[in-house]
Amino acid sequence: MTGIFGATSTTDDVLAGVDLRGKRILVTGVSAGLGVETARALAAHGAQVVGAARDLAKAKAATAQVRAQAADGGRLELIELDLASLKSVRACADALAATGEPFDLVIANAGVMATPFGKTADGFETQFGTNHLGHFVLVNRIASLIKDGGRLVNLSSSGHRFSDVNLDDPNFDTTEYTPFGAYGRSKTANVLFAVAFDRRHKPRGARATAVHPGVIQTELGRYMTPEVLQGLVDSINANQPAGAQFSWKAIPQGAATSVWAGVVADADLVGAHFCEDCHVAEVMEGADVRAGVRAYALDPERAEAL
Repeated sequence: MTGIFGATSTTDDVLAGVDLRGKRILVTGVSAGLGVETARALAAHGAQVVGAARDLAKAKAATAQVRAQAADGGRLELIELDLASLKSVRACADALAATGEPFDLVIANAGVMATPFGKTADGFETQFGTNHLGHFVLVNRIASLIKDGGRLVNLSSSGHRFSDVNLDDPNFDTTEYTPFGAYGRSKTANVLFAVAFDRRHKPRGARATAVHPGVIQTELGRYMTPEVLQGLVDSINANQPAGAQFSWKAIPQGAATSVWAGVVADADLVGAHFCEDCHVAEVMEGADVRAGVRAYALDPERAEAL
């Protein structure tokens, strides 16, 4: 059940005819944007969704449409998770483990982007600590809850092309901090984590992949001024072929690759790979290349080092 989908496919396109009754799915970051749409689409097809968010009051208000559109036994429950605090991460994981209820799919969707320099509650650089380390601890702590044959989908980004991880200076103690450089490190880490998790759990049929949702106007860009956003668009367009100008994705289009990789695509197709626009991306190099995945993000030795 792989269908032919692309950049303009939506969650409803991807899940057309898919029955998720009896499936239990964890989605982080359900207080806005992609997380809400991902949860909505899954619950509308019968999935039992556990939505994690830092601000439960905000998440409850944001997910009214999820509950309203849930069908065929689909439902949503919320759990508190602050990825920038490992105490909160461990508490969330322990609460999930205490129920003993397994997951068919975990979508590590939450994250921050291009933040000013800062540190998490545990002293890690904000973006690396939140986007990678928070999910790393959460997923590994509940790994036994992911069913044999289940999946992990890590939300990465085309931003992984900005930078490889820096294992010698993860907190920018000696290197100059740049918001997008730090973002790139964290998004590369998301891919490498999927590669390493897939290698460890493939023998029992549990697979992991990383996805780029596309460029969408959501709360993720809250730290970016309109001028910075326009500068990025202009930079992208300057390197596009004639007639192939940049365009924003709608949120349902952005969430489509997550649900495609999680419940529609063949496991062997996406396992230990990077996906974009509802297909597995090719390894591509070059500063001006605006598609594909960098080889360093899929390097199994790099994944193990991380």
